[in-house]
Amino acid sequence: MGPWLVVWLVVGIVSTVAVLACLIGLLRHMLLLGRTVRQLQEEVQPIAEDVARGGQRASAHVAAIGERRRRGSSSEARG
Repeated sequence: MGPWLVVWLVVGIVSTVAVLACLIGLLRHMLLLGRTVRQLQEEVQPIAEDVARGGQRASAHVAAIGERRRRGSSSEARG
């Protein structure tokens, strides 16, 4: 084996080890991020449901006000 072949073999092995180390680190961060997102979702879900219920109540309230105004304006037009 020539000296250049040994150099390229060492460079290839070192590069492969470095890429594998980066991939392992990336996998660890992905798992950590997944756990954090799941925990955040569990904490935010009740608040989001409460906001959605409030939005539905507000929508129903606005619809009721609009209906009362329509009924009131149609009786004024007749009178």
